[in-house]
Amino acid sequence: MDSGRGWGGCGRGLGGAGATRRGGTQAGAPGFPVGGETVTLTEAIDRYIDYLTVVRRLTPATITAYRTDLRSFCTFVLGCGAEKVQDVDVSTVRRWVRTMGTEGLAATSVNRRLSAVKGFFHYLVRQEKMIDANPAEAVRSVKMPRRLPHTLFEGEMESLLTMDRSDFPGLRTRAMLELLYSTGARISEVCGANVDDLVFRKRALLVHGKGGRDRFVFLGDAAFTALREYLPRRHEFLVQRGLVHTQALFINLRGGRLTPRGAAGIVTRRITETGLQKPCTPHGFRHSFATHLLNHGADIRVVQELLGHSRLSTTQVYTHVGMDRLRRIYRDSHPHGKLRSRLKGEE
Repeated sequence: MDSGRGWGGCGRGLGGAGATRRGGTQAGAPGFPVGGETVTLTEAIDRYIDYLTVVRRLTPATITAYRTDLRSFCTFVLGCGAEKVQDVDVSTVRRWVRTMGTEGLAATSVNRRLSAVKGFFHYLVRQEKMIDANPAEAVRSVKMPRRLPHTLFEGEMESLLTMDRSDFPGLRTRAMLELLYSTGARISEVCGANVDDLVFRKRALLVHGKGGRDRFVFLGDAAFTALREYLPRRHEFLVQRGLVHTQALFINLRGGRLTPRGAAGIVTRRITETGLQKPCTPHGFRHSFATHLLNHGADIRVVQELLGHSRLSTTQVYTHVGMDRLRRIYRDSHPHGKLRSRLKGEE
């Protein structure tokens, strides 16, 4: 697997052409001594990416995100004139964080990049013994604005899922949207699913989640029916193109695996068709799935398992429920609320 060796564009002297000095360091490249040899910042990042790939066994998408975030930090550090890793101190990291903020980068993106840099320096301290202290450790994450996830009302979701098309694109759209809403799966999990992952006998789908965690998600009646109608047309579509060995559950019009970007385009077109005046992405189906379950009384820990969240705190964002339901729960659950209701009944 590509570990990002030789990525260019990180900054002057990183991964570019240049004469090699004695000791293995490229001319003009920042470096620091490790066990008698000089290792460039690029090589240190390569080692970290290898560690994440081989030892931590992170997914390719996560590896790509780490590489991109570290490249951003590297570019900034070199622009500040700090050419060696030992030159990076807490003030350098704080300036980088402030710069990202003034450039308008979202707080979530800033914190993700900062987390990647913290992990990188932690690795250099603990694993490689290249430096004595982590210069990013004392830098706090940016305060996150409290934003509730975009969800659809149940009536809006119903109008979005009600379709009367029997052609391949129409059946695919309905099956994919029903699956997203029925399972609460991430769009990457749905697009990454194969036909063999379907377990029709149990009305379930095996999805491959973040961090290599697999789980089963369940198919409601509507999703089950939509898939039963879609799969024969999918097979016919592939036979006509000589692509019968394609394993992907959802395919594009060329017979290849449907990508998350392609799926997002399908959702956007469907919203336009229905005239729904509300933003909704494939992830909005996941938000709606969780919110509707909680609104109908599902236990939050059950929802956590269905969503594949490793932390309950991640699921708690979906507990934004209406005041009417909160009032009803209070009336039914609080001792004084019950008492008043009982006394009124006795009168």
